[in-house]
This record gives sequence, structure tokens and C-alpha cells, in this order.
Amino acid sequence: MKALVATGDVAEPVRFAEVEQPQPGPGEVLVKVEAFSVNRGETFQLEAPRAGWRPGKDVAGLVVQAAADGSGPAVCRRVVGHPPAGGWAEYVCVPVSSLAELPDGLDAVLAAALPLAGLTALRLLRTVGSVAGRRVLLTGASGGVGHYFTELAAAAGAELTVVTASPERGRRLAELGAAEVVHELGEARGPYDLVLESTGGADLPLALARLARRGTLVWFGQASRTPATLDFFDFFAGPESATLRHFHYADSDVPDGEDLATLVRLAAAGRLSPEIGLVAPWERTATTLTDLRDRRIRGKAVLTVA
Repeated sequence: MKALVATGDVAEPVRFAEVEQPQPGPGEVLVKVEAFSVNRGETFQLEAPRAGWRPGKDVAGLVVQAAADGSGPAVCRRVVGHPPAGGWAEYVCVPVSSLAELPDGLDAVLAAALPLAGLTALRLLRTVGSVAGRRVLLTGASGGVGHYFTELAAAAGAELTVVTASPERGRRLAELGAAEVVHELGEARGPYDLVLESTGGADLPLALARLARRGTLVWFGQASRTPATLDFFDFFAGPESATLRHFHYADSDVPDGEDLATLVRLAAAGRLSPEIGLVAPWERTATTLTDLRDRRIRGKAVLTVA
């Protein structure tokens, strides 16, 4: 089958190759991929790929071989899936526990934009608990996680301030329910009961300084790719006795498939809106990755597989 493989070359990070079609293991189905989306983490991994690794964690398509044990969706069922890797290909094996079936009203392009970003946003909301009436600050809100979290948190009653450098993305976040949009973290007016920080570097201590006494900061990313430095004594200037919590979306007690089913239900009902900046044939994947790196694409990039 055809698949996109990592080259390690920044100028052309992926190329097509003929690889062996995968065979489902226990509790897995074989999916014919119709569309896949690109995640920031994958673009980082492509810079120095591990031997044998192939990108692709967000896919939508058609089940062409059901699980041998009879679990999961049957052949010809449309699904969205979150495999560990290898989804930028004609076929991919996906654990039954990482699949959700798609209703007729939700197409593969929209569904492919849901998994990693949607799972992260949904699980962030679950991690922080009830946000009704709470003042919440979200940094790095321009991406998929920011859009999904804004929509979910606003619907749950949060008074949400988002940080985005893009006026265009800021207007969209306001439409999705953000109470306030700022374009630099220094413009955010605390204190906040809850801060969700995804940038790292110099922004983490700035975000912490806007946290209320005994508030919680959830650190869920480091998009700046720069380590943060914190000073113990800075906590006494406001966020005294605050909680600083590390978050990884994959550390979940709820299986991916169950949370994907929730995301599918919300999207099908119009309560969750995938923000897609580009839909293109997968022959344009290498160019798309360059455009994403240079920020010429806003929103999710979804590639369709012929």
C-alpha cells in the first residue's frame, strides 16, 4: 500500500513509499483511510523521526476488516479513530478501544479533525471539574485544542479569557463563547480561578502570576519549545498555595473510543465545531506541513486519501 514516511529532511519532511499493508492484531480493526489531520506534535516528531516510525494519529475512514474477536464495529462501518501511529496511509490498524462510529451526517473530513485536539480539550475540562461561574484563562488558544476547549467551557458556564496573537482567530473564539480575547498574555486581567497554560517558556510564570490564591494552573503543553523557570517566592505575590498540575491527554481512565463517541455526538449535534483551515489531497502533505510550520494555515489541516 502507499504510505507517507518520514524523511528527516526539513525541506520535505515526508515522502510516499510502498509499505506492507498492516494486519490487525487482537482487538484491532483494519481501516481504509479516507482523511487524516495533522497535529503539532507530529510536526515536531518529523524533525527528528525515530527509526521505523510513521506519522498519523487522527484518521477517519471505513472498516474493511473487523476484529477477529467480534468486538468493535463491523465491516463497512464508517469510523473515526486514534491509532498510535501510521495513519498517513491507505490503511491503518486501529484498536477497537480507540474507535467511534460516525453517523451519516458527519463526514470524514470533519471527523478526522476531532481526535487528538478534541480528546485533549474534553479531558482538560474533565480534569478541572466544574467551570460554571469560574474565571478561566487559556493561553495558546489559536489551535484546535483552544477552539474545542473554548466551545466546551463556554457552554459549561465558564467566564473564559483566551490569549491568541491572531485577531482573526480571536474573533472566532469570541463567537464560540470566549468572554474576553487578548493578544498578549500581559493584557490578561486576573486574578483567575483557573489557568490552562500551553506555551511554556516565559509565558508560564506570567500566567501563574495571574492566578488567584489557592487557584490551579494546568500545564498542558510547551508550544514555545522553551523550558520555563519558576521562582518559589513569586507565589507569595498572588497565587499563594496554588496548585501546579501537569497534564497529558493520553493519561486517561476513559478509553479513547468512549471520549471519541462523545465528541462525535457533540459535533453531529452542532455543539462542537471543528475549525478546518485547509482540505487538500494527501499528495500535498509535504507542502501543507511547510505551510503549517510557517503559519500560513490557520485551523486544522485535513488531507484526503484517494
